[in-house]
Amino acid sequence: MTEPVHIQPALQWRLGAAGSEAISRAVPEETAIGISYDSEPYAVLMATPQDVADLALGFTVSERIAAGADVLDIRVSEHDEGLVADVLLSRAGAKSALERRRRNMEGRSSCGLCGVQSPEDALRALPVLPSGLTVTRQTIQAALTALETRQTLGAQTRATHAAAWADADGRLLLVREDVGRHNALDKLIGAALKAGLDPSRAFVIVTSRCSYEMVEKTVLAGISLLVAISAPTALAIRKAEGANLTLIALARADGHAVFTGAQRVLDPVAEGAAA
Repeated sequence: MTEPVHIQPALQWRLGAAGSEAISRAVPEETAIGISYDSEPYAVLMATPQDVADLALGFTVSERIAAGADVLDIRVSEHDEGLVADVLLSRAGAKSALERRRRNMEGRSSCGLCGVQSPEDALRALPVLPSGLTVTRQTIQAALTALETRQTLGAQTRATHAAAWADADGRLLLVREDVGRHNALDKLIGAALKAGLDPSRAFVIVTSRCSYEMVEKTVLAGISLLVAISAPTALAIRKAEGANLTLIALARADGHAVFTGAQRVLDPVAEGAAA
């Protein structure tokens, strides 16, 4: 299989330097990954070639193609043009996949809705989440701190996103990385499904801006709290509010901002002071 990281030469120039310096730089691979259902091509994603089965499973669920329980097997094979993940579905899953309009698309690492042909397709109604998990502000910050040392690919290349699955105590149970933020989240969702983790007892951290697609994927995975290191879009905030998702963004070492669902975020220090 294609290696996720390559070492490439470059000439580096710095302001004030007398000339250029020869360096070696670790860069992430980006390859075409075809997603098929029962050997019928469905989509092509540009992604980092690792955890491909996780990507296919997460994509299947977060794009509403079929339920995770309807995925019988995922077979990953190498082709001259890239990789193909063939998702084998149960009869019910195959029926669901056929009812979904087949998109012939080339998904790029910066885009999660390539191939969508109408606003109705892009802005599909989301289910409303139940009450779900409550966490303290300290728990959120502990998970953020833990993620700093769990981004192996990011530490090597400084060119990838990560998505992390945290439990109620802020412990990171899973981390997945990719050149695309949507792919990283799909990989995480797929890995959690395979591991049998309970989405109602977890929250997700993503090292990217929070666009609407990130909200949608989190909601469809059944997770009630999403933490993003960068800023959200206005549409992401509206959709999170409508789905009863707690959206926390601008999450850094010195704090975070709660945009929706503040009832799930506890502040023991403030509550103790008020008492």
